[in-house]
Amino acid sequence: MKEAEILDKIRSDIDDIDQKLLELLNQRMDLVKEVGKVKKNSNSSIYRPEREKAIIQRLSQINTGKLNQQAIEAIFLEIFAVSRNIELPEKVAYLGPEGSFTHQAAEERFGAMSEYLPLKNIQSVFEAVTSDRVKYGVVPIENNQQGIVGETMSQLSSTTINIVAEIPMPIHFSFASLNENIGEITHIYSKDIAFRQCAKFLKEYISNNAVMIPVESTSRAAQLASQTKSSASICSHIAAKMYNLPILFENIQDSADNYTRFLIISSEYKNMISESDKTTILARISDKPGSLVTFLHKFHEAGVNFTKIESYPAKDGKKFKYWFFIEFDGHIDDPKIQKVLEVNEDQIKWLGSYPKLC
Repeated sequence: MKEAEILDKIRSDIDDIDQKLLELLNQRMDLVKEVGKVKKNSNSSIYRPEREKAIIQRLSQINTGKLNQQAIEAIFLEIFAVSRNIELPEKVAYLGPEGSFTHQAAEERFGAMSEYLPLKNIQSVFEAVTSDRVKYGVVPIENNQQGIVGETMSQLSSTTINIVAEIPMPIHFSFASLNENIGEITHIYSKDIAFRQCAKFLKEYISNNAVMIPVESTSRAAQLASQTKSSASICSHIAAKMYNLPILFENIQDSADNYTRFLIISSEYKNMISESDKTTILARISDKPGSLVTFLHKFHEAGVNFTKIESYPAKDGKKFKYWFFIEFDGHIDDPKIQKVLEVNEDQIKWLGSYPKLC
């Protein structure tokens, strides 16, 4: 059999599999519609991160093929997003602009079909959720190199919004240009911080004559680079895609250990318990000697494992000088968690319990 005939046979088999996949996916969507009918008159949420996490874990455990867990997660997160949009279209606000890493995080979780609303600041995202203009919001909470995002902390402390999920995402910068010959590139656009985080790549690959031009966002950088062949941008993958800008180099950042953690926020519900949860609280503790130690010791006695504790300046008078941003393993509905929270009820603001991903 000739090579062309072999390839035709393989491609025909692939087409058959694709058709079966399409039929199965449509069957799944029919079942999703049935779920929607059952839940039509209830207040339960269609976004269940604990359910999605359990499905991905189960499929990864029974998987015997070439797909790794990352591939399974990428495929099924998109399927989940499409399913939710068939059940009930979602509108998601995020810290803009379009093409930002927050946009990338939102689309990673809510898929391409959702309706997105980019907003200029984090406060606007919280207000959009509070006013029910959108069902969900996506905001950054911390970067492992830059620390806590103060504006997100301020909004969490002053609103009644809940955290319903977290999205840990590696920050990968791409070098994108219409010109495949990097020696002909004379202008490079990006945020100033991106230039600093990609300094080694720029030193090794880019001519000293190229001008580095800081702009307000990496998505703006991609837009500008798409207008002339002599320019390039350091941007997110999604920004390059938005402006049809070919990516010449992926992952050009100096450090492979650059992660930002994003939060999905909502005002509508509390997650159910999963096999591995995280709870986030804010604690207002007086500045009397020993107050923090006493507070933390009650959690220690209950066998609660802390994963983060960080102080944050309070803005509600002289009595409390700091909020403490605290995260620990477990769900608010766990009996041992409830017991210790009840003891400290006057000091605690519960922000959310959700599946632990990092």
